[in-house]
Amino acid sequence: MRLYQIFLFTILIFAAGSCANRAAGPTGGPKDSIPPVVVRSSPINGAVNFKKKDIQVYFNENITLDKVSENVVVSPPQKTQPIVRANAKVLSVSLQDELQDSTTYSILFGNAIVDLNERNPLENYVFSFATGDEIDSLQIAGRLLNAENLDPMSGVFVGIHDNLNDTAILGDQFKRIAKTDSEGKFTIQNIKNGQYKLYALSDLNRDFKYQPGESVAFYDSIITPEVRLEQRIDTIWSDSVTVDTIHMFSQTVFTPDDILIKLFKETKKRQYLVKSERTDSKYFQLFFNDKQDSLPQITPLNFDVDTRFLVQKSGQLDSLTYWIPDAAVYNQDTLTLTVEYLKTDSLFNYVSTVDTLNLFQRKPRQTSRGKSEEEVVEEQKPLNFKNNLSSSFDFYRDIVFSFEEPLDSFCVGKIHLFHKVDTITEPVEFTCLYKDSIGRILGLSHAWKPEESYELNIDSAAFVSIYGRVSNQLKSSFKIKSLEDYSTLKITLQNYDPNAYIQVIDSKEQVIQSKRAEQQGAVFQYLRPGEYFLRMFIDANQNDKWDTGDLERRIQPEEVIYFSKKLSLRANWELEETWNHTDPSFYNKKPEELIKTTKKR
Repeated sequence: MRLYQIFLFTILIFAAGSCANRAAGPTGGPKDSIPPVVVRSSPINGAVNFKKKDIQVYFNENITLDKVSENVVVSPPQKTQPIVRANAKVLSVSLQDELQDSTTYSILFGNAIVDLNERNPLENYVFSFATGDEIDSLQIAGRLLNAENLDPMSGVFVGIHDNLNDTAILGDQFKRIAKTDSEGKFTIQNIKNGQYKLYALSDLNRDFKYQPGESVAFYDSIITPEVRLEQRIDTIWSDSVTVDTIHMFSQTVFTPDDILIKLFKETKKRQYLVKSERTDSKYFQLFFNDKQDSLPQITPLNFDVDTRFLVQKSGQLDSLTYWIPDAAVYNQDTLTLTVEYLKTDSLFNYVSTVDTLNLFQRKPRQTSRGKSEEEVVEEQKPLNFKNNLSSSFDFYRDIVFSFEEPLDSFCVGKIHLFHKVDTITEPVEFTCLYKDSIGRILGLSHAWKPEESYELNIDSAAFVSIYGRVSNQLKSSFKIKSLEDYSTLKITLQNYDPNAYIQVIDSKEQVIQSKRAEQQGAVFQYLRPGEYFLRMFIDANQNDKWDTGDLERRIQPEEVIYFSKKLSLRANWELEETWNHTDPSFYNKKPEELIKTTKKR
């Protein structure tokens, strides 16, 4: 009996364990990572003499579609996008445009086709057919980069024209197109024999023609696609030193397959007066849509034609502030004047134009004592100003003051700079100079001593604006940073080029310092310790800035080159590097760390 009880107890234990395992459910197999597979299609891929507009492709599993409008492209381009649907295992395409005779059509799906469960994409699937009796089979391939920073450009149309006139991209649609992938690579397929010009286009309105404001790239040479068979060798090794088998085989090679083009956006904009405003009685502002080469001509109509303005200018003269010193003028409720400037017409030609402006100023409300609210506030309001001081101040900087109104004068005798040693303060000499043309920015210069402490005291009324407003007092203590807080970098070009312009950039490609290359080496001082990169552009017109391209004049953007490695700068240290920027291995490449940063952004 005891043996029977033990036997029964053992069975119950195993049964309980079995039930527990069943309750846990299936553990499942490996995750599906295989994309859908094409089983058949109607018509067959590569069909000839096909005149219908409806196509069905059958797969081995249920599919769905992802971002059809972004992924699916028809070549030659269509005016109306095709209707693309997925139903269970069937992909249906319905073309909307009329089909052309004797033409090869390609439907590029990109990564639009994915399986229903795991969304594994069938990458770069292409379906082709011909309305004539043969399929055009040539192809060309290459890569598209951003001209300014060499980043790969994805999702951009690349197309060809058989019209070799430079104006074809303005009026004709592409003959055949492709779209760049995430690495900027493209392959244009099913091309006829012939000669072509190649362009890339960020086609904002999908008309497959260039419109001002769109980014564009062009290949300088005429392209003649070719195909050939090449003999290739495949070696199989028994081990690291012994050859087992050598196979000879033929491979079809389409050329050119290494085209490199760079996308740029022209600086051309339509020029016109965007707006004018007078938010304060003492000045008015003009805002233009694009940079100007010269100031517009202002002609007063209801006030003194000899009125003098102080003009505060932006760097490109596209934003202008006109300060009015004369109280008889700025107290007028409305100023009427004309502005004569160069405006672009529909063909982007500059023509002289004159706009008449009525600049209104809200009339201040009178108080019970007869003075306006504005006048009462004005009597009490001091002249405000800002400065760039901080408790730890850079050795190489000037103290800079910026005022809310142009200065009429400043009194150096009311500005006091002291050098502090322990508890003793000694006055030191300094220089004050305007840093702009109208007196809104003032700089204070002194030969700072590293690691030394200073104090700046400014008395009341040291600064007086052109409207008689005076400043309050200021007191500020600060210490100059140690020279050991900085690094120095010297870059010498192995093959000196006077047009080379070198930029020190950080990991986000922000320019920290820049200067033209020098025969004995360009020296970058007062850099903070850290990691930096180098970028160069070939400044062909020597205007000290990178210039984009010009499609009409067939001018490519200025060449950009990156130094191949990251530079680590230590405090109180000078690093010297020699750069052979003419080495082809540098061309069209950037450091891996910057590429990773770009992908994250």
